[in-house]
Amino acid sequence: MKREGKVWIRVFPDKPLTSKPAEVRMGKGKGAVDHYVCEVQPGRIIFEIEGVSEAVAYESLRLAAQKLPIICKAVTRYDYEG
Repeated sequence: MKREGKVWIRVFPDKPLTSKPAEVRMGKGKGAVDHYVCEVQPGRIIFEIEGVSEAVAYESLRLAAQKLPIICKAVTRYDYEG
């Protein structure tokens, strides 16, 4: 997109995942927060793009989808006039 248009990320990682260090005995409570995740259900919109042509938006979303560990598809809003 080369600094054109605007991108919104519609998901936020707000669920903490904990883990205990390797080779630690059982018990002694829960482990420390390791990282945060976001559960994404099927049909959830993850990214929105505005201000670029439809072809540029589809190519940008295609490249972004390759980096995600889920199957994604690009959709167009029903009231889009581009």
